[in-house]
Amino acid sequence: MAKRGIAIGALMVAMFTALPAAGQGTAAPAQVDLEARLKEAQSNAQKWDAMFKVGRKVAGFCSNCHGDGGNSIKPDVPNLAGQSPYYLLRQLREFSTTQRKSNEFKKRLVNVMTADEKVGMVVYYAGQEVTFKPASNPALVSQGSAVYAKACVECHEKDGRGTSEYSRIAGQQPVYLTTSLKSYRDAAVPRMDREMVAKVKPLKDADIAALVAYLSSMK
Repeated sequence: MAKRGIAIGALMVAMFTALPAAGQGTAAPAQVDLEARLKEAQSNAQKWDAMFKVGRKVAGFCSNCHGDGGNSIKPDVPNLAGQSPYYLLRQLREFSTTQRKSNEFKKRLVNVMTADEKVGMVVYYAGQEVTFKPASNPALVSQGSAVYAKACVECHEKDGRGTSEYSRIAGQQPVYLTTSLKSYRDAAVPRMDREMVAKVKPLKDADIAALVAYLSSMK
């Protein structure tokens, strides 16, 4: 435990000392096509394995919020396990810009990660299994299944595992799901997806509760 604390502390020091002071000029880093790097790794088993190992080290730090293996222990923090690596790369890009609201710490962390660390991290999380949580209210889950078929399946797929464009929501944290769905419904998030808003807008609180019960229990 002490070693882990030392490693995390060293990473935090390196992360912030690597950043230029406000207003201080610095050369712009060379842009790397992360998706091309990911595709390259997908076509080469050795590169994929190397990226996985890099990502596992990075994930050791991310586990403070997102849990070991990307299974969050905090109900309001999303699981990263089992997400599409392409979807996760897009989130990293949005965190490093103004496209997605985030705290300054997370934005700085993403901005100091190397290309291989970013690709490695998404490779690692994509390969992790989501911890399955059995349904506690079968009747509510059945209602949620009907809501899902009407409002969500078109984008997030029948199994809830999403695509390169849409997130995996199967097995996701219930509080996180509830907060996200209500934010979309009530137009309270800055990165509005019009299609998502249109689908969620008609949902009542009871519909969202049923939908969350269904999604959080999906394998």
